[in-house]
Amino acid sequence: MPMDWIMGLAGGLLIGGAAALFLLVNGRIMGASGIVGGLVDGSGRHDWHERAALIAGLISVPAVAATMLGGAQTYLTTNWAVIIIAGLLVGVGTRLANGCTSGHGVCGISRLSLRGIVATAFYIGAGGLTVVIFKHALGVI
Repeated sequence: MPMDWIMGLAGGLLIGGAAALFLLVNGRIMGASGIVGGLVDGSGRHDWHERAALIAGLISVPAVAATMLGGAQTYLTTNWAVIIIAGLLVGVGTRLANGCTSGHGVCGISRLSLRGIVATAFYIGAGGLTVVIFKHALGVI
């Protein structure tokens, strides 16, 4: 089996396991955009330490794994303007959809939530359309 598939499977198991553990321990969905949003808008002040710990883990664990395993091949553009605009648009989209891939995609679909399934279908479709337009039609990325 190719190493990409093994790493993808391992990553998926870790994300799914973390989401399940978060739900069991806290009784809440592990939606990263909602967790970050609660820190940014101040609505998560009562559990800021838990939110900050989760965000620190989301950043540090992949960084440590990449360092230990030698990183991974990516096809990310080197155009910083495109990267920044894309990040901002993802942030706006997650606020409009009231959730992100971890909330709707991982947690929503696993709970057979119609809202999560529909949101996931729309953001996957929007991502595919974006690639077609910006990579193949405009040649920006």
